[in-house]
Amino acid sequence: MLGIVPSFFKRSPEECLDAEWYLFQRLELGKTLIPNKYKELMAVAIHSATKCKYCSYFHTEAAKLFGATDEEIQEAVLYAKMIVGWSTYLDGLQVDYDQFTREVRQMREVLMGKIGK
Repeated sequence: MLGIVPSFFKRSPEECLDAEWYLFQRLELGKTLIPNKYKELMAVAIHSATKCKYCSYFHTEAAKLFGATDEEIQEAVLYAKMIVGWSTYLDGLQVDYDQFTREVRQMREVLMGKIGK
């Protein structure tokens, strides 16, 4: 299917290989509820935060394969930067979780009225 058996699959324990290959075909390459382009943009964003150069490279190339533009990839990474920053900030300040969830619900209600959903 890929033209080669990638070395990272060859290194998988024999007893895990069938399951790993099935998941890779099903979730990475297959059609799922989330279009492949969007899954790959999510993966690019995730791995920009986890700082895995292997995954960042793989998913950037896969995103391009599924039609993502350089601008979309840049936006995904910028979005990840923003989200990780807020996570660090909120967690570091130990913001009250119950107050936070109440405020998010309030914001959601206001936005639902403006968006119409």
